Amino acid sequence: MDTGRGRTNRRRFLLIAGLPLLAVGGGMTYLLWPEPHSNPVRTDLAPLNDRFKAYLGELSGAHWLGYDIDEAGQDSRTIPGPDSRIRLVGVAHLPPGGAAAVVRAPGRAFAPAEPSALPERLKTYVPAEAAWQHSPEFDTYMNGQSSDATSASGEYHFDVERDLVRFDVLYLFS
Repeated sequence: MDTGRGRTNRRRFLLIAGLPLLAVGGGMTYLLWPEPHSNPVRTDLAPLNDRFKAYLGELSGAHWLGYDIDEAGQDSRTIPGPDSRIRLVGVAHLPPGGAAAVVRAPGRAFAPAEPSALPERLKTYVPAEAAWQHSPEFDTYMNGQSSDATSASGEYHFDVERDLVRFDVLYLFS
């Protein structure tokens, strides 16, 4: 009479059947687990003020992203290109009256305009009711302020009522 054999067979069966189920469950958890953003929304002001303070005044309350658009979403095994294209996009508060001063400056025909689409992570920081003003002349002026090592292209939109600037600039470093 073998009383231990049935118990051993049950254990062996559970072990054999359970290991693949655990492996599949662990694999699915890994695949479905939300990844943290490799490029979180930034609120630090020093990089923005370094670039914009001379032209827009001291910025505050910023939410922005800065990333190399050529590396976004690619795996790290690619060969890097000779140039970097850095996108700087976000929204920030200007000093009181700052947006009005920029919009009313002579020689820059500001008009109501809809800005380009924002990355999804920034949309919650931009008021939906903002009345954006845009000037191609101001864009040309700001894009011409890049250093010798970079060239820039982008747009700047201003909401006078809230003293906001919304920027979406692409810097080419070569």
